[in-house]
Amino acid sequence: MTWSMMAAFVWLIAANLLGMLPSKDNHWRRAYVLIGVGIPVLGWVFWENPVWIGVIVLIAGLSVLRWPVIYLGRWVRRVSGQ
Repeated sequence: MTWSMMAAFVWLIAANLLGMLPSKDNHWRRAYVLIGVGIPVLGWVFWENPVWIGVIVLIAGLSVLRWPVIYLGRWVRRVSGQ
């Protein structure tokens, strides 16, 4: 197992543990931190492993951070006028 995959697994475990803790702001502050840390880790996974493994890690990250992705999709549709 590569170091990038270990970092991705640590990120996934940390994201799940942070999601279990109570939050007053609906976890948005933690989501911003996870996005900021997760994007470089995802790039590292794509750099060091085959593309299909990077896509699997991307899907796993999107399943953890689904609400920011949903809001981004809504914003893109609103801005594009559809």
